[in-house]
Amino acid sequence: MSHSSPPPDKQTRIIGLLVFLFVALFAADLLVRYSPWSSSPGQGGMAALASQSGSGPDQAVPLNMEEMPVLELELASGTVLIRLRPDLAPAHVARIIELSQSGFYDGIVFHRVIEGFMAQTGDPTGTGMGGSELPDLPAEFTNEVSFQRGVVGMARTADPNSANSQFFITFGDASFLDGQYTIFGQVIQGMEFVDAIRKGDPSTGLVDNPDSIVSMRVRQ
Repeated sequence: MSHSSPPPDKQTRIIGLLVFLFVALFAADLLVRYSPWSSSPGQGGMAALASQSGSGPDQAVPLNMEEMPVLELELASGTVLIRLRPDLAPAHVARIIELSQSGFYDGIVFHRVIEGFMAQTGDPTGTGMGGSELPDLPAEFTNEVSFQRGVVGMARTADPNSANSQFFITFGDASFLDGQYTIFGQVIQGMEFVDAIRKGDPSTGLVDNPDSIVSMRVRQ
């Protein structure tokens, strides 16, 4: 018996069904290959993106520093920009922002400045013994960032958990402070104005007629 072709309408339906099955199988293959839940070697999706970026579940995702808040520290000589690091010290950054936005730092002097080491400020009494009325902060020490030129850290007493409002900016390598003082920022512009701050006694750092902060606010 010879085989006859199906009627045209039935043939069209069969061709359409075959096309549908082919498209469905192709889509299923794509879903497996590029699913964001796929983690097999050589497959796409999030696993491939992680491989391309050099990061994975056990590696820190690179930070976008451009998204970090920036402080504008106004000195008589010029503007200093400080990029804050909430990723390193969230509580200390929150404190600095709170005090800055309230105007706390306006007019406060750099009471202790040592050539080649650091310039310290943030004490409303100007003696190095005072602070804000807010409670002291638990330490947020890190070894991820070293105290190098332009790094901004919190001052404290012998108690590691005594940082309050005083902070300092390093003039150069001060890596001997690493892991002992909380780092919360880095000067990204205007370091020359920090260099120009009036220096104090070489041994004590105490300054006669000290320079002061004109204002300090989070950059908008």
